[in-house]
Amino acid sequence: MMRRYIIFGLGAVALWLILKPLWMQSHPQPQAPQAAAPTQQPQPSVTNKKQTSTLPVATNISATSQAKIWSVLQQERGYVVIMRHALAPGIGDPVEFRLNDCSTQRNLSAAGRQQAIRTGKAFRTNNIQVSRVLSSQWCRCLETAKLMNLGKVEPFAALNSFFNNYKTQPQQTAQLRQFIVNNRNRAGVVVMVTHEVNITALIGDSYPKSGESVVVRANKNNKIELVGQIKAL
Repeated sequence: MMRRYIIFGLGAVALWLILKPLWMQSHPQPQAPQAAAPTQQPQPSVTNKKQTSTLPVATNISATSQAKIWSVLQQERGYVVIMRHALAPGIGDPVEFRLNDCSTQRNLSAAGRQQAIRTGKAFRTNNIQVSRVLSSQWCRCLETAKLMNLGKVEPFAALNSFFNNYKTQPQQTAQLRQFIVNNRNRAGVVVMVTHEVNITALIGDSYPKSGESVVVRANKNNKIELVGQIKAL
């Protein structure tokens, strides 16, 4: 009996070995999935995140451009030259600052006084007709304007520094903008002497050095346009 089972089992194995190739052909085994190729991630584009002003900013003005600016000021209407006061060493003002006491303020150095004189001379050399001269009430601005010797100096509070009190910045900048718009058709150039913070608030990405000026005007849509920049002399 046992022998019969052994013979039967061996026969079954032999039959399976014979039939297996035929069965494999009719029943192909699924291929193991290949590892997916790594997906190439898109490279992030490199962009400048810094916000810039919608107004163009003139920098590194060439000698030719400077000559062109002076030429424009000779012929056109409505231009305003806004100058940062001449050289006055330091930043801001002393804590004991008082508006009507120059001894409590940061004032022009000897080099600053000479710079103001040279700037005024450049206006005269280039035959620029100056219709008005306005200044911040800070002593360094008033002195700059007077040493330029371009006409009577009018204190204009909208040009006062708000370096230590930015709460007044929106109102002062709005007043300055409106003044420029109101003088869009004025013959002759309006010269203003003020502070860096005031110019930056008006123009945007513009940080003039002491003695430098920006040239602006209002267009027909009452928007302030930056025409160019006059280097410090």
